[in-house]
Amino acid sequence: MKKMIKKILVANRGEIALRIMKTARNMGIKTVAIYSEADRNAPHVKFADEAVCIGPPPSNESYLLGDKIIKVAKELNVDAIHPGYGFLSENAEFGEHVEKSGMIFIGPKSYAIRVMGSKLAAKDAVKKYNIPMVPGTDEAITDVGAAKEIAKDIGFPILIKASAGGGGKGMRIVENASEFEDQMKRAISEAENAFGDGSVFIEKFVTSPRHIEIQVLADNFGNTVYLFERECSIQRRHQKVVEEAPSSVLTPELRKQMGEAAVKVAKACDYVGAGTVEFLLDDKHNFYFLEMNTRLQVEHPVTEFITGLDLVEQQINVANNEKLSFSQEDLKITGHAFELRVYAEDPLNNFMPSVGKLEVYRPPSGKNIRVDDGFTEGMQVPIQYDPMLSKLITYGKTRNEAMQRMLEAISKYDVEGVSTTLPFGKFVFEHEAFRSGNFDTNFVKKYYSEEKLKAINEEEANVAALFALKQYLKDSEKLRLPKISN
Repeated sequence: MKKMIKKILVANRGEIALRIMKTARNMGIKTVAIYSEADRNAPHVKFADEAVCIGPPPSNESYLLGDKIIKVAKELNVDAIHPGYGFLSENAEFGEHVEKSGMIFIGPKSYAIRVMGSKLAAKDAVKKYNIPMVPGTDEAITDVGAAKEIAKDIGFPILIKASAGGGGKGMRIVENASEFEDQMKRAISEAENAFGDGSVFIEKFVTSPRHIEIQVLADNFGNTVYLFERECSIQRRHQKVVEEAPSSVLTPELRKQMGEAAVKVAKACDYVGAGTVEFLLDDKHNFYFLEMNTRLQVEHPVTEFITGLDLVEQQINVANNEKLSFSQEDLKITGHAFELRVYAEDPLNNFMPSVGKLEVYRPPSGKNIRVDDGFTEGMQVPIQYDPMLSKLITYGKTRNEAMQRMLEAISKYDVEGVSTTLPFGKFVFEHEAFRSGNFDTNFVKKYYSEEKLKAINEEEANVAALFALKQYLKDSEKLRLPKISN
């Protein structure tokens, strides 16, 4: 029997650190924050029971220093470390070192992280479970000539992917044989630079796909459930921007099939804790295994809204060696939820990071509106980290209701000092393709342009100016004083 967790160090920053700490506090668990010099005044630092500066702003001198973090945790008699997402969350060695130090790593075992950290090893692990996979190579390939012949057999367009990849790096779409060699060399070079591993594999490029992921949860007693799906098809540069749960396109039958396939993937690597299995869904509703993320996802709040479960609480319970308190039959979908990632980026300038001081920062609030953030007014948006300011989540009984609530919340979000992706979010939620549910991962490519957003902004500014003029004239009438005769 493991010891009960009484104190957690959160090995992360920003909104996810604060989000984990809030659940820990509700559970009566003490928290320790770590921070870089750039985050000295961050909300997660102030919220924690204890806080320790871990180093200068660059991640490799602070949040990525696993041994230093473990040393701090031991000195403060911490029982467990929660890695959040990003940084060390999918670092198998870090998880192992935490365990060897006599603390609990709130996440899966290192075996699962290793297997699912390599797209090729992941494919190999799930093979015997008959999980549908995109046609392609089963192993890494570096011979350009041989790879070209395989690509011809699969049929163009194909996708060259870095085995160790993520975030769209080392990924190339090849439309025909003539550009294959050049694109493969580029993908290998990009993978080597980004991950120190040049191994790539080839798979059929699924045109008009939808990105559907299944949230799974497993305990140490062989119980694994799926908490339904999230649709993450609105992306730019292979990065998710809008997520929703449930998907507008899945039937109950397809949902069950994908959920059960996700459970098999989790079983294939002896998964424990919260994880996400990602699938591609083609235009004929065939689904294919993509990868597994062995951590809490950025978009987990939409699942929390539709299931009524706190996923961080579930992670901590599993780490405490508790059995899941529910079975698959107990779980059902209630309502609909959306998440918009609000980045400090300029949607009118190719989504370039926009750093500076948050002169005004007033997020919306209200029933069924949730904002997970790690910023307050007056703070500087640091250049060293991901430029996400917050996650704006809304919930409704129906998809339409949740969508309208999102548009209202966007209009009430007040940020000055940096550009944000809020106007882009408004563009998505007002677009007919998105509203109808008839969209795929090419949404941004198909429908969005800076010119369109500029035109919308100008039109809205003109309408606002006309309204203001009308109101002024109306008020002037009221204020006009009667002439006083002598």
